[in-house]
Amino acid sequence: MEILSVSQLNAYVQQLVESDRLLKRVWVEGELSNFKHHSSGHMYFTLRDEECAVRAVMFRSRAQLVSFRPENGMRVVLKGEVSVYPRDGIYQIYVERMEPSGIGALYLALEQTKQRLSADGLTDPLRKRPLPLLPKAVGIVTAPTGAAIRDLLSVIQRRYPRMHIVLAPAVVQGDEAVPSLIEGLQRLGRSGEVDVIIIGRGGGSREDLWAFNNEQLCRAIAACPVPVVSAVGHETDMSLSDLVADVRAATPSAAAELVVPVYSAMQDQVLQLALRLHRAVQTRAERARQRLVSLEQRPVLAQPLDRLRHPRQRVDQLAERLAHRVSPAGVTLLRGQVAEWERRLQACVSPQRAILLRRQVEEGDRRLRRWVAEDIWQRRRQIGTLAAMLDALSPLRVLQRGYAICRDEQEQVVRDAASVAVGATIDVVLSRGALTCSVLAKKEG
Repeated sequence: MEILSVSQLNAYVQQLVESDRLLKRVWVEGELSNFKHHSSGHMYFTLRDEECAVRAVMFRSRAQLVSFRPENGMRVVLKGEVSVYPRDGIYQIYVERMEPSGIGALYLALEQTKQRLSADGLTDPLRKRPLPLLPKAVGIVTAPTGAAIRDLLSVIQRRYPRMHIVLAPAVVQGDEAVPSLIEGLQRLGRSGEVDVIIIGRGGGSREDLWAFNNEQLCRAIAACPVPVVSAVGHETDMSLSDLVADVRAATPSAAAELVVPVYSAMQDQVLQLALRLHRAVQTRAERARQRLVSLEQRPVLAQPLDRLRHPRQRVDQLAERLAHRVSPAGVTLLRGQVAEWERRLQACVSPQRAILLRRQVEEGDRRLRRWVAEDIWQRRRQIGTLAAMLDALSPLRVLQRGYAICRDEQEQVVRDAASVAVGATIDVVLSRGALTCSVLAKKEG
């Protein structure tokens, strides 16, 4: 029995393939994918149909004769020779000629799906929902392992360490990807636990990302009861799920930054709002106090009869002037009329009415004082509530649970062991007191 090495086996298969006359000059039609135009001038790509795929390479001497620009999704007809690449043990087509054959079937299907989604209004920007300012929990639909989930968890924990995360593990490529993604999305949407959902995966080939172009998945995203962020691949990748989702993120890390606010920034905002509220309450209370003092200093009601002094004097002056112009009888008549007017005026401003007006003013004063006191009490209670919220967000509470804050010699918070050198001095702030420590060793990661 002869035992062959891998190199001998691959060389033998290569010899068999190259000896086949049919494979010396073959024409093949298919759709371009994974296309890469190398800096050397060579073209590397995959030619595929609905079921199978084959690798192909077109060297620079032949590639520079192509009269069009090949792109992924384009259907082409190739002429070339089939051979084996011994190092990897795979067969591929060495292309001599390439001609376009119209739009590929997969690309055509993608465009038709996009048109149906658009006709149903699922890509309309007016349908999109805004993301919550501070979600109580974030749902994630992606593979439980891989770069995407690592990036999402890392960014969320860095921006908001106390954020609750609910993961719905899913298959993100292959035949099982679409039903798995839909099931995870619907489970999170029905649970009522999350306020926003991130669905996506890391980068990959066009075939790896194809599940996110599925029409059923896109309609499930549009029907989700909570806002959905689509984060598929890298920044240049674009899937139909990006079009129907409420927000499209260039990468999973970017999705985490869109969904979760920075905890320290929100702390500062709450503190600023509390200070503004405190100043507003103080200003309003001071204005009410000044108004009350002004009312106290103002006479409640002038004596009504005192207002008759000047009219009486004026009547006497007019009477003296009339005495020279009218008869004594006319003067007597005028004096009677003036006396009648005086009697009527005294009836209108009787002591009883003055007392009534004084009581009304005093009642208004009491009501004003009571309103000011109640308003101040309400403001104090609001300040107490905000103070409790600030206390709950305070880093000191975290320190009381046994955690600590490390600062380097520049008073910067140490978040990564890689930023501190062995032998450096750091300050460790505890719930009570602080420690000055020297770094003997460090573990990164």
